[in-house]
Amino acid sequence: MATDAPPPEGSSDTSPAQPTAEAFNTVAASAEFADLRRSFRSFAFPLTIAFVTWYLLYVLLCNYAGGFMSTKVASNINVALVLGLAQFATTFLIAWLYSRHAATKLDPKAEAIKSRMEADV
Repeated sequence: MATDAPPPEGSSDTSPAQPTAEAFNTVAASAEFADLRRSFRSFAFPLTIAFVTWYLLYVLLCNYAGGFMSTKVASNINVALVLGLAQFATTFLIAWLYSRHAATKLDPKAEAIKSRMEADV
C-alpha cells in the first residue's frame, strides 16, 4: 500500500515515485488512452463473442444433435470428438492471436503512456 509519507530517515528506498491519482485520471481521460482501449476492445470483444458462440454451438449440438455428433469420421473417432478437440485448438489459436495483437498494437501504446507518466513524476 503506497502512502504519501516520506520514507523513514536512513532508509534506502530506491523505488520510483508513483504518479498521483490526478495524473491517472488525466491519462484515463486522454485520447491516447481511449485509443489504447479501443484497440483492445476491437480485438477482444469480437473474438470473445465468436468463441462463446462457437462453444455454445458445440454444447447445443452435443445435447440436441446426438445422431450427427455420433457420426463416425474414422475408426472410433466421431464428429463430437473432432469438434471437442477443435475447441482446444481454437482456444490456443485465440491466445496466440491475442499475444501477437498485444505485442504489436497494445504494448507500444501502453509503454508510451507509462513512459510519459513516469517522466512527469
